[in-house]
Amino acid sequence: MGHAIEERSEAQWRLAMTRFVGAVPHARALGLEVTAVSPRLRMRLPWQADLLGDARRGLVHGGVLTMLLDTLCGSAVLRELPAPEVCPTLDLRVDHFRPGVAGQDLWGEAWVVRLSEAVAFTEGLIWQTPERPLARGIGNFARLGARNTPPGFAEALFADPEPTP
Repeated sequence: MGHAIEERSEAQWRLAMTRFVGAVPHARALGLEVTAVSPRLRMRLPWQADLLGDARRGLVHGGVLTMLLDTLCGSAVLRELPAPEVCPTLDLRVDHFRPGVAGQDLWGEAWVVRLSEAVAFTEGLIWQTPERPLARGIGNFARLGARNTPPGFAEALFADPEPTP
């Protein structure tokens, strides 16, 4: 049994989501950035040549889109829970509409469709141009509850930021 988090501001949630995403090594290495947390969680993956799967044609690797959708949808779950808990991916379906192209940032957003006691159901979209989505994801995440969430998880997410010199 977890205890609910007090109301947090947009800025506090954005910092918490940035910390959460930054704890994932590949997301940190690629510079994945949380840009908004409400009404939907939104992220930007800055363009870099390492995202290419087909360098000759300048196309983004499909695995990059899958990683982005998994991270977006999983992060959206954390934002909607009554208290932070660990929620691993149960399954993720990705519909690829068109390839991403070299030279443009990837943008995405995700939202929770439904929370049950055991599963969080999500959807997400990725685009380079807003009116032309590249992929859609439908992800389901297991809710492990407070008993299986490391002690101090919420406190680490919402700790006061370090003062900058």
